[in-house]
Amino acid sequence: MKLVLLTAFAALLAGSAIAEDTTTSSDNVPVYNSVPYLTPENTTFGGQIEGAAVDKDGNFYAVNYKGSKNETGKVWSKQAPFFKDKKTVDAWFNAIRFHVNSKGVQEAYIGDVSNHRVVRVTSTSSKCSSLRSEDFCKSDNILQPNDIAIAHSTGRLFLSGMSYTENSKVGDGGLWTCDSAGNVKKLGEFYRTNGIEVSPDEKTLYLSEAINKNGSVISNVIKAFDLDPKEGTISKNRTFVDFGKLDKSAATDIDGMRTDIDGNLYVARNGDSKVAKISPSGKLLAYIKTASIKGVANLEFAGAKGQDLFIVGACAKNAEKGCVEIYRADTTGNAFNKLNGAKKA
Repeated sequence: MKLVLLTAFAALLAGSAIAEDTTTSSDNVPVYNSVPYLTPENTTFGGQIEGAAVDKDGNFYAVNYKGSKNETGKVWSKQAPFFKDKKTVDAWFNAIRFHVNSKGVQEAYIGDVSNHRVVRVTSTSSKCSSLRSEDFCKSDNILQPNDIAIAHSTGRLFLSGMSYTENSKVGDGGLWTCDSAGNVKKLGEFYRTNGIEVSPDEKTLYLSEAINKNGSVISNVIKAFDLDPKEGTISKNRTFVDFGKLDKSAATDIDGMRTDIDGNLYVARNGDSKVAKISPSGKLLAYIKTASIKGVANLEFAGAKGQDLFIVGACAKNAEKGCVEIYRADTTGNAFNKLNGAKKA
């Protein structure tokens, strides 16, 4: 176990080795390789690892700690428990996002699929040894939520959710927002929705949408909307990326999505072992290929400088275990930047 961790840290220290251009795809897109960090031999996370998140110190978090649906944990700088809901035994956490509020207090927002709510977790001690939790926003009209995005300038959350059916219809997916007081509002119905993200300037909201037909996945696109982060309104619904046209991967599901400070969008392809990097104009810039993950579920920039892209998913060699890989980028993650006092949008 120690040898595996040391190998991963050695690769991280090498830096350039993680970002090395190893090959190109058939359409001449650069393909980079991430490096295994948590493996079936040393992970404490279960195969439903998800909810990739970073705090202001660069610590990286995920759900399904110890394989428990109601428990979250820290992945880096060391594996450790974070928050477990002992009161709501049927809680099923699938998403995490951190935010620093107007008083300078860091909060974690955790999405509970089973109970249609977002839990807010704050520390009651300077060393974060004691946590306080409360229902931040909750409504039976929220489908799940599956994933969370946040406009840091206003503290407003945006939630996705879905029902997986053999033949998709509008209403199998949706979009909701919770304002800083926890008030819930539905913004729209769609086909099956999953990944969600806000651009660094908070002028654009991205939302994935997929369609099933007779049990087969036939479409995967990313929608873009003009966003008002204060009012929580969206407009100008348009297709940002159609993976069927972009790289002929319409049947490969989109999962988590995150941005860097340059506005590039990193997209987890759940039906594959890779991440797609998309420019703000919708151009496919690169793929990041994982070695040990069966299907990439989520991702986030973390680490001391917020430049390590942590990628999570079920381990290829043991799907009951949650694996993590790291790709050293040449830019900083948007979430890490916002948490550390970046200018308000």
